[in-house]
Amino acid sequence: MGQRLAGKRCVITGGTKGIGRAIVNRFVAEGARVVVTARSEPSVAFPDDGSVVFVAGDTASTDHANNLIATANEQFGGIDVLINNAAIQVEKTIADTTDEEWDGIFAVNVRGVFLTCRAAIPLMDAAGGGSIVNIGSYDGFVADPGLAAYCATKGAVHALSRAIAVDHGGQNIRCNVICPGWIKTDMMDAYLAVAPDPEAAAKALDGNQPIGRIGRPDDIANLALWLASDESAFTTGQLMVCDGGLTAKASQPQ
Repeated sequence: MGQRLAGKRCVITGGTKGIGRAIVNRFVAEGARVVVTARSEPSVAFPDDGSVVFVAGDTASTDHANNLIATANEQFGGIDVLINNAAIQVEKTIADTTDEEWDGIFAVNVRGVFLTCRAAIPLMDAAGGGSIVNIGSYDGFVADPGLAAYCATKGAVHALSRAIAVDHGGQNIRCNVICPGWIKTDMMDAYLAVAPDPEAAAKALDGNQPIGRIGRPDDIANLALWLASDESAFTTGQLMVCDGGLTAKASQPQ
């Protein structure tokens, strides 16, 4: 590993497992200092060398989102990079989704992004700019069956991110979206668990990817690293699909 994020002060939501944890690990290896949040404590401890500060809480809470960004300011003197990864999933069609489930998933997946971005932008502006990377989904373009509310939230994240890029580009604040396809995470396992034959469904997913496998959290962390670094200084307002070629593939008659 190099030091492509040396001196960068970062905030990562949903950073205790899956994609979020992979991003935390990669950023620390590249020299970043990171404030991490999630609703639960990490199952594997973060380094105790001062590179990671953990703040438990729910980013759908205004107070927590504000405290999260304030912690980065207090601990590191500002914020250069914000990664919004925290998200939840509801494995239902729209006909089966309750009011509470709809409101709950929008609170975490969309409101949480809004709150942390709103809190971070003034500090980024004061620092001369920054990079926001929101984790969307290829489900913001196409729809997997039984994920109606989740698809809606990711479409909202995509649109909000483009608006942030347009409104704050003049402050040297960039905002991009990573849109993962099928990635081996707890959320993917939860989706497969409702399939009649989860093992067969998992094998079918691997076989359906043009690249020959589903993604790994590190695949997303690698792209997040580039978007967080100064190497992507001219890239903003983009929806960057990382799905092993799945959405490029035309469906074939059976």
